[in-house]
Amino acid sequence: MDNIYFLIMVALAVLAIADLVVGVSNDAVNFLNSAIGSKALSFKTIMIVASIGIACGAIFSSGLMEVARKGIFNPGEFYFDEIMFIFVAVMITDILLLDFFNTLGMPTSTTVSIVFNLLGAAVAMALIKIGAANGNFSDVVNYINTEKAVEIIVGILSSVVIAFSIGAVVQWVSRLLLSYNFQKKPKWTGAIFGGLALSAITYFILIKGISGTPFADRTYGFIGNMTIKAFLETSVYQVIVVNFLAWAVISYVLILFAKTNIYKLIIGVGTFSLALAFAGNDLVNFIGVPIAGLQSYQAWSASGIPASEFSMEVLSTKVETPTLLLFISGMVMVATLWLSKKARYVADTEINLSREGEANERFQPNYLSRSLVRYTIAVSEWASSMVPSNVKAAVDKRFQKPVINLSKDKVHHLPAFDMIRASVNLMVAGILISVATSYKLPLSTTYVTFMVAMGTSLADRAWGAESAVYRVAGVLNVIAGWFSTAIIAFLASGTILALISFGKGAAIAILLFASVLLLVRNYISYNKKTKEIKVEDRLRRAESSSIQGVIEESAANIANVVKRSKKIYSNSINGLAKQDLNFLKKNKKQGNKLAGEIEDLREHTFYFIKNLEEAHIGASNFYINAMGHLTDVSQSLEYIGKVSYNHVHNNHKKLKYNQIKELKEIDQKLEELFDRTQKAFEAKSFEQIGAILDSKQDLYDMVSQKIDRQVSRTRTEESSPKNTTLYFSLLLETRDLMTAMMDLLEQYFQQHDSSITPAKITEKK
Repeated sequence: MDNIYFLIMVALAVLAIADLVVGVSNDAVNFLNSAIGSKALSFKTIMIVASIGIACGAIFSSGLMEVARKGIFNPGEFYFDEIMFIFVAVMITDILLLDFFNTLGMPTSTTVSIVFNLLGAAVAMALIKIGAANGNFSDVVNYINTEKAVEIIVGILSSVVIAFSIGAVVQWVSRLLLSYNFQKKPKWTGAIFGGLALSAITYFILIKGISGTPFADRTYGFIGNMTIKAFLETSVYQVIVVNFLAWAVISYVLILFAKTNIYKLIIGVGTFSLALAFAGNDLVNFIGVPIAGLQSYQAWSASGIPASEFSMEVLSTKVETPTLLLFISGMVMVATLWLSKKARYVADTEINLSREGEANERFQPNYLSRSLVRYTIAVSEWASSMVPSNVKAAVDKRFQKPVINLSKDKVHHLPAFDMIRASVNLMVAGILISVATSYKLPLSTTYVTFMVAMGTSLADRAWGAESAVYRVAGVLNVIAGWFSTAIIAFLASGTILALISFGKGAAIAILLFASVLLLVRNYISYNKKTKEIKVEDRLRRAESSSIQGVIEESAANIANVVKRSKKIYSNSINGLAKQDLNFLKKNKKQGNKLAGEIEDLREHTFYFIKNLEEAHIGASNFYINAMGHLTDVSQSLEYIGKVSYNHVHNNHKKLKYNQIKELKEIDQKLEELFDRTQKAFEAKSFEQIGAILDSKQDLYDMVSQKIDRQVSRTRTEESSPKNTTLYFSLLLETRDLMTAMMDLLEQYFQQHDSSITPAKITEKK
């Protein structure tokens, strides 16, 4: 039986590495987003700065894993075997939960995750112990540190509101003072802003970074034989004032003599500070439980007492983690930062929610987001009516954004926000976390950094009328994910603990195997999703300004649509013939995907028209009409895929042999049409379109004949209303599909022909 605990230790070591990987993938968003979003520094520089911060934070960490050891439960109430089962349950749940959120691209709190995992597992074990002893279940409070749990919950609720509000206020004041033309302001304004920001960030490094290290508990003569921690706690105002004056002078000297962009320096130092604090303080979330398990195992092994009788009171004492383990942890975190694609996916969520102007909106509006936006607009209009018009004009001028004429594709190469907002994000997050740490208030760095970024976005008017409902829906989704993290962690870890407690070694082996399978499945699913996003088959937006340029440039798009249309239509008919529900479901998704891409092209129309030169304004009509025809094609395919899937999904009768045969005849003719069209557009041989158009009437006649035959069948032999409805729907939608395709071909053929032979323009009109 003793061997099982050694194997548990091996499992905990492996789980620790896995937790470091998924944890960094989630928490990298906290210190990378401001630098990446503002593009103040190159991506390589950002990663190097963050890596140094992580390495320093991990290596010089105090190594005191108090939360995992005694912060949530009272260790003296449990025996060694019970503690080990709790730790295994916690680690399995934590890894799976964080990986789930990473795969979704949703930032969550590793602190909340580990705390509620510990709470859930400890409560479950306490209930099992009480039940076995026929005790009173109200005694569960003796096993749990309830005061700490309540503090964390209150900290979560308060930090969300406070971070959002303060971030919004500070950003509004900063923008009012500096505007968007901050680079042209007098040098002293940059020096004062630099002094404020850098002193706040430095104080954050002292409080959150250095105060947690062993150096902070040593006495130093230059600060009156006090420890650094004591000095920082008793001399708050002196440290802040001296810090500000020193950094303001340094900033002015750098700006004046070294021509330094002080905002880039702020962002670089801020990124380093958050990475340092993350590694030094959040390390407990990833390796605290395995370290506590190791120390428990060492104490039990030396005792010679049976596992079921050895009290874990030893966990109540302070034991430092070996520096080697901290070094290894730091290296794993740095490697994950460079290699993890999910870390960047999670970061994209926050950056897009705070992006200035257009973004790929991931979240759909809901009732709550619409209501909040509507209410906020009403309040804003009321408040605005109370302000004198000259004051409003002056404020609006400070918030006036520089005009940049770029296509939508190029918008995404611009910074998501400027360096002022990035600096405020880092400065405010650092201040709030420092203050909370100095007062020993529990909070989540993820919650604070995310909500500060959302508050600055709102104050900076990044959420306009065209994006507000999407952005608010995104914020609400992320917040809902935070609270669900706590609930899921508590319930899941408790459930897993119960399984382990009753199943012992066999249950642990099965759960570990199942966890590996789930992680591999998520990894494969995420890679597949990533490849679909990057697939070269996607439609490309037009950039040309002339009609001929649009014709040439969009040829690949048309060939792409035609190729995919042939496949979607054929799959619909074949799926109906085979009654293959899964096949039809996948095909319906392909139709929806194509429709979504074409809709994205339609949304590009605004940018396309804005970029047109006056001499080529006619290209806008061509582009708009082409988008209309493509939309008609996609809608017909979407409808055909949907009704085919629904028919089989509802278990209606199969189509009859003659109906399937006739549909396959149409499919064959359409395949020929699509193949010829695809080749013409791929080769840009638009003169071939004329020969394709000659077959238009034959296709229409074929569909009309099928309709007439079905009418006759319905009157004489057809007995299934659903089959008749489906068949007529397919035929009529096929005719609409042909019409849209032929109209598109005629548009390209006529315009191409007229561009080559100008004399033909009059004839065609």
